[in-house]
Amino acid sequence: MDNTSVTGAHLGMLLWALIVGASFPVVGLLGEGLPPLLLTAMRFAIAALAMLPMTWRAGLEWPSLRGILLYAVMGLCLAGFFGVMFWAAHRVSALSMSALFVSMPLLAYGLGRAFGVEARARRLLAILVLGAVGALALALAQNGGDLANLQFGWAEAAFFLGCIASALYPVLSKWGLARGVLSPDAAVRTFWSLALGGVLIALAGLVAEPLAAMSRMRFGDLLLVAYLGVFSSGVTFWLMQRGTGALTPGAVTAYSYLVPFVSMLVLFVTRPDVIGWQWLPGSLLVITAIALLSRNAAGRPGTPARRGEGTSRVRPG
Repeated sequence: MDNTSVTGAHLGMLLWALIVGASFPVVGLLGEGLPPLLLTAMRFAIAALAMLPMTWRAGLEWPSLRGILLYAVMGLCLAGFFGVMFWAAHRVSALSMSALFVSMPLLAYGLGRAFGVEARARRLLAILVLGAVGALALALAQNGGDLANLQFGWAEAAFFLGCIASALYPVLSKWGLARGVLSPDAAVRTFWSLALGGVLIALAGLVAEPLAAMSRMRFGDLLLVAYLGVFSSGVTFWLMQRGTGALTPGAVTAYSYLVPFVSMLVLFVTRPDVIGWQWLPGSLLVITAIALLSRNAAGRPGTPARRGEGTSRVRPG
């Protein structure tokens, strides 16, 4: 992969962080009492439909049996993370969720090593640790620095399993690309993983949630879900798949450290009274980590891709 493609992947992941970070306030505008799993299934369905034009241009065809199985497992990763996240929302403190969520890039790096798609790279590992410390500092600033809400029990353990599932998604994508099991086109991979993930989340929602609760959805809620489906799911998963073709799983997931930073900027715009020095240390650490990550990858471009995007070998980065 040449430097231009690597740079484009990093820029795409920056856009990913901006979209995801700015989407959290939008989620808060949804009406209360709506079933979260069925709502997410609708969001994924809209995202898959939004990806259809790009998928059609790339050549929409059924994957092989191995491809369908791998897409199903990737969809299960998505369904598992979102399902556990909604379940844990009222059982786990925001600080505990943030602390567990920042472990995802380190989990992706470790899983990538286990699957053979991530080379041993001490520099990248150090950057991931730096970013995790910065993101955790931002989480502490948001919670007023109160460590009393930081705890670990069965609910936190369940959410941590969801984080592992989320970290596994780019690892499986990279693994499937390297072996030619998945499509070399990012839009096609995004479509199939979203479609199968949406089906699994819908099945879970039909079992666990009352379908009649969807009747509470207003027209404004429908517009918000459509926005989240197209941008916060469709575009972001396409950007992640695009980044996976050029970067390692650890480098791709490292951009999740920017999500609380972007959310902080949105908070400052809407509530400037909360601005304080307590936000500065975490912000500086996160920005430094992302800057080092971009510089590290630019200095060590990846190997030529198999079938356009996948790599058969991974160089340290």
